[in-house]
Amino acid sequence: MNDDSAADPVRQMSFEALTPSAFLKRSAAVFGDRVAVIDGERKFTYSKLLARARHMAGALRALGVAPGDRVAVLAPNSHLLLEAHYGIPFSGAVLVALNTRLTADDFAYIIGHCGARVLIHDASFARVARDTASKASGLRLIRAGGSAADDEYETLLAGAEPLEEPVTDERAPISINYTSGTTARPKGVTYHHRGAYLQALAMAYHMRLDIDSVYLWTLPMFHCNGWCFTWAVTAAAATHLCLRRMDPKLIWQQLQESGVTHMCGAPTVLTMMIWDTEAQHGALPRPLRIGTGGAAPTPALLARAAELNMDVTHLYGLTETYGPITICEWRSEWNALAIPQQAAIKARQGVGNVISESMRVVDADGRDVPADGKTLGEIALRGNNLMLGYYRDDEATRRASPDGWFCSGDLGVMHADGYVELKDRAKDLIISGGENISSLEIESALAAHPAVLEVAAVAAPDAKWGEIPVAFAALKDGGNVTEVELIEFVRGRIAHFKAPRRIVFGELPKNATGKIQKFVLRERARQLVQ
Repeated sequence: MNDDSAADPVRQMSFEALTPSAFLKRSAAVFGDRVAVIDGERKFTYSKLLARARHMAGALRALGVAPGDRVAVLAPNSHLLLEAHYGIPFSGAVLVALNTRLTADDFAYIIGHCGARVLIHDASFARVARDTASKASGLRLIRAGGSAADDEYETLLAGAEPLEEPVTDERAPISINYTSGTTARPKGVTYHHRGAYLQALAMAYHMRLDIDSVYLWTLPMFHCNGWCFTWAVTAAAATHLCLRRMDPKLIWQQLQESGVTHMCGAPTVLTMMIWDTEAQHGALPRPLRIGTGGAAPTPALLARAAELNMDVTHLYGLTETYGPITICEWRSEWNALAIPQQAAIKARQGVGNVISESMRVVDADGRDVPADGKTLGEIALRGNNLMLGYYRDDEATRRASPDGWFCSGDLGVMHADGYVELKDRAKDLIISGGENISSLEIESALAAHPAVLEVAAVAAPDAKWGEIPVAFAALKDGGNVTEVELIEFVRGRIAHFKAPRRIVFGELPKNATGKIQKFVLRERARQLVQ
């Protein structure tokens, strides 16, 4: 806000910089006695959570952290990482939530790149934190958890004065989220207060969170700030139920005992959950609303979820879009359709969420493709939930958004009703003999087999065709099917030239958010055909 507007009483009355930390202040004022977070044996009300966040801010200031400085946090889904989503912004600093599955070398690179001066870490990561500090000069470590004598975090909170630095620029950075860096050094995606505020409201609205909701943290909080549910759940004054590790049996225990109403996760997480032995007990006593993204949910997954009283909503987005920028908005009249027809609709990525602009599907010249559900193009995005840019990488920012629209790198089609359907990542498209083959189409056909748990299809080099499709499949417990049988099964559902030439059975490699690592499988496929 410039000096003239700051002096204008009408402007002062009608403008307040947007920041998601305001949600915690409201929930503490209105629902201060309600349980905000449950982390094992520890429970905090909203009043207590606000107090702890303010003391965290004060502790950081006492350590010399100034507004605009970056503070890194290495922790599982826990009260610590949740508090950091408020305490660090209250101090005026920028949150850098670290992917817990990375190495000390990765952490040292990220901390060096963003210039973080402080790393707050859960006691379970003490060793890798020390290794990181040995590689990152001048890094201050703060340990949280463990014995009372070792818990420096709680000691600092107890001795700190509460602090809440006002937000005057809603487009100032609130967090930096680093991409996975599977093919190059990870890029720092910068979020601003305004985008985080609006995206959190969109998630609360679309997932129908309210004060009686119990949100189970299966999605990592470090991933796109938990798709902004770290702030959305608080906006609804709902309960954050922390799950420190992804284990299907632990999930089922919470579903059966803790009144869980909502959760999010990649389809691979849902697959493990719905086919776990605990699922044999049958439908849940209350509906469970699930948000999923990262890959299209298969008809088999959706049918099984419906049997278990789980309502799956398909979301789509990237790190650059604060998580889900689109939603497969459901119409009540579609409930009358058969499950396979519902699944075909739910497999679409849908329309922009309530705060984003409409998606576009464009050709190589940037022109919109026909809305015929067939013409392939790249998905282009814009809206309030697009990043400020890549931290300290202006060139990459310009390449990603050359004309004001973010180039997603995802290929899709536009349907006549305005719903977009993702067909593939540009890098995952298989081009065999000049024909485009969607890896998602192959995967959907494979997943329809009753013995198949999860699948992935990739391109392998071929002297004659350029590329051929190769699939990797994990079978359900007791599942029994041969490679030849499964290939024939797929050929009965899609064109023969699209069917995989080889199928390899075994566990699929995944990253920290449950996404299948296709770059690993592409290398395996290359070695296989050689």
